[in-house]
Amino acid sequence: MSQEQPSAIVPVDATPVRLLKRALLSVAGPFYFLFIAFVPLLCARRPGFRGWYWRTVKRACTRLLNLLSIKVAITQAERDALAADENSVIVINHRSHLDGFTLMDAVPDQKWFTFAAKKELCDAKLLSTGFKGAGLVEIDRRSGKVAMETLSEAVGTMPPRRSVVLFPEGTRTKTQSLGEFKAGAVLVARETGRTIRPILILNSDRLLPKGRFFPLSGTVTLKVLPPFHCDPDATPDEDVARLRAQMMAVFDAETAATHT
Repeated sequence: MSQEQPSAIVPVDATPVRLLKRALLSVAGPFYFLFIAFVPLLCARRPGFRGWYWRTVKRACTRLLNLLSIKVAITQAERDALAADENSVIVINHRSHLDGFTLMDAVPDQKWFTFAAKKELCDAKLLSTGFKGAGLVEIDRRSGKVAMETLSEAVGTMPPRRSVVLFPEGTRTKTQSLGEFKAGAVLVARETGRTIRPILILNSDRLLPKGRFFPLSGTVTLKVLPPFHCDPDATPDEDVARLRAQMMAVFDAETAATHT
């Protein structure tokens, strides 16, 4: 049975504290962003950079959410499940621009993950060193076949504790439900023999809806589901439908519990 989740838009901090934090963010935020963005230009090729940079970016996401008075709700059992997770592809629904930050905050240090980024971003002069040093997977979207081959090859060579994060809906969902899933994650999992680790994000769109620049204070909830195993006797489309149905059942139950 689902536990009742905290209301998303109940402020995490008292008003004076929120105002003080946001004032601090407006002053210190740009300097911190420049540090994160440009330090790879100086040390991306040094031994151990990727692990150090991964932890630095994680801490930066945690500090950002704290200064925005946004709390990430995830149980200790779910953190432990992610800490022990290996040989998986992470699949998460997409509600708002807060999603990546909340995932970075919630995942324990024992579990590494990376994102797939379009090739144009990875080729940008100011971003390429950091992106490549951090291990982002370059995807050329001009060819779906080449993109899948590149992604499968990258995932196939990742160490067990590292996972790529994929958003099967492809973009932020505009409805209150889950969008239709694309087959990419299932195809990669089947090609590499990895399981799929589904994660649901709830309420991030209530704090930062599309078109809003600055988020409200409140709570974003993450639900870590059991590993999903592709069925070799089923078609990819059947696996996609089964994955979405399992995530949809939990999403509906958690959403109902949040609004009661």
